[in-house]
Amino acid sequence: MVEMLSKLGTWNWLIVGVVLMGIETFAPGVFMLWLGIAALIVGLISFAVALSWQTQIIAFAILSIAMVPLWRHFSKRNQRPTDKPFLNKRAQGLIGRVFTLEKPIVDGVGTVKIDDTVWRVSGSDAPAGSRVKIIHADGASLQVGPA
Repeated sequence: MVEMLSKLGTWNWLIVGVVLMGIETFAPGVFMLWLGIAALIVGLISFAVALSWQTQIIAFAILSIAMVPLWRHFSKRNQRPTDKPFLNKRAQGLIGRVFTLEKPIVDGVGTVKIDDTVWRVSGSDAPAGSRVKIIHADGASLQVGPA
């Protein structure tokens, strides 16, 4: 196997880079793109400088690890503000809102109806019909306090 890899030489990295970038087109997630770019860089460096295969692998590993923070830097920089920041965090969008208890909070657990959904709430005991304010959201459970 090592003999085959050494015969292909620099072309290995270019082929691996293109394959990794091709995988990215079929399974997008922007992770394989950066690994592909790292492989292409190692291939280009190998054309300019004769490196042993061990050095090439180490260079690929270092470049791959370096590409992750670079990717995060660019992805955070290019995020656009949205008019719906809680689109995929529905429970987080309920914090601060006031609702009426549907079922009383007994032993710290009750329910409240929000739009067409019944949510489980936790907090201090309160009778049905009490107004409560959402103070914390954890998954599908809401923590409430007095309104």
